[in-house]
Amino acid sequence: MNASESRPFTIAVPDGDVADLRRRLAATRWPQPIPGGETWELGTEETTLRRLAGRWGDGYDWRAAERALNALPHFVVDLDGADVHYVHLRGAGDAPFPLVLTHGWPGSFFELMGVARRLAARSFDVVVPSLPGFGFSAQRPERTDPWSTPELWHRLMTEILGYERYGAHGGDLGAGVSTRLAARHPEAVAGVHLTAVGQPELDEDAVLSEAEREYVEHVARWNRDEGAYMHQQQTRPVTLAYGLSDSPVGLLGWLVEKYRAWSDSHGDLGSRFSDDDVLTWASLYWYGNTIAPSFRPYNDAYANPAPTPRVTVPTAVAVFPGDLSRPPREWAERRYAVQRYTVMPRGGHFAAWEEPDLLAEDVGAFFDELR
Repeated sequence: MNASESRPFTIAVPDGDVADLRRRLAATRWPQPIPGGETWELGTEETTLRRLAGRWGDGYDWRAAERALNALPHFVVDLDGADVHYVHLRGAGDAPFPLVLTHGWPGSFFELMGVARRLAARSFDVVVPSLPGFGFSAQRPERTDPWSTPELWHRLMTEILGYERYGAHGGDLGAGVSTRLAARHPEAVAGVHLTAVGQPELDEDAVLSEAEREYVEHVARWNRDEGAYMHQQQTRPVTLAYGLSDSPVGLLGWLVEKYRAWSDSHGDLGSRFSDDDVLTWASLYWYGNTIAPSFRPYNDAYANPAPTPRVTVPTAVAVFPGDLSRPPREWAERRYAVQRYTVMPRGGHFAAWEEPDLLAEDVGAFFDELR
């Protein structure tokens, strides 16, 4: 199969779409208050959401954000009938080492830019694709399984960009993509750096350490108390997508709850995200109408589960205290060839955004050893 050629890409949201968003925000019908819902305990706090929605409709400058985003080197390439969008930062120095960084949900390429710039400055060629259906990547035309995106990334790195050997980093959904990429193509993937690890296959008589038992119990509690979004996106994504695709306040409420709860914010959203940062993240979902396809990795994996073999390439794991889960080293070693394990002093699920210096230093130090 002949490889397609990459094309430069410019973000250009029509004026009519900007006006339509403002009209919808102004016409929001707010829900009746539920007793006990004045705080975050029952979901997104209305006071915070009203403030953000008000600024999104009057004061937030999408055009300024668009210009800043367009300062990045964007490209798209057609892979099997669907465009894949990516940012490609060329590294400093004579022989930069290539890395592919993959975001998770509810994020985008944008959250990785701070880390990408830092890595490019220390002589890495950095490729940051948008997952299929996210940002400016088209969703895949047919139902996929968890191996689909890793194969796209390998083709992007080797056939399109010409790299024979490269490293991979990811968190959340991006950790799954990076894990499978390393498992399927150990001849090309020099190493993998992760902020989350997959579930190992445990024998019935497996003996867990105390730290592993605590981790398993934590994951079970988190799934019980916080995992409703995931079950909905796995099983009934279309039902959810109608409301979130039609109502910008509904979309914003769905996202903001996660930005606050999953970051190392200690309950203060503004300590990790400015209002305009939140609105840029939300705008990328809104203007592309991508919230529905962003659910597809959950539903596709639920419908087509795909076990992943042990990863044999060198692996680094960075654990951030505010993340959804914090796997102990011995848990990661059940599935990966762990060579570096770092417990970070701060940061959460959106580590690349929250703590770009910490993450870039850890990624860079690990891959410096593998060049």
